[in-house]
Amino acid sequence: MKCVICKHGMTQEGKVTVTLQREMTTIVVKDVPAEVCENCGEYYLSESVTEKLSARAEEAVKNGTEVEIFRFAA
Repeated sequence: MKCVICKHGMTQEGKVTVTLQREMTTIVVKDVPAEVCENCGEYYLSESVTEKLSARAEEAVKNGTEVEIFRFAA
């Protein structure tokens, strides 16, 4: 797919690190599968990956977690 940010690069399958912040909670997720632009590095997550990350983030906020770092598990 062509990158919608830089409009020059094409995306390729890869893995990224995603950082999510809400209120006093910061979550860092490593090795998240994504489509990554070869030109600018912008990444795009699938709907299923986004749902998994959102669920984990909601759980962390609910539990009062301040910082959580983990590897993505499909």
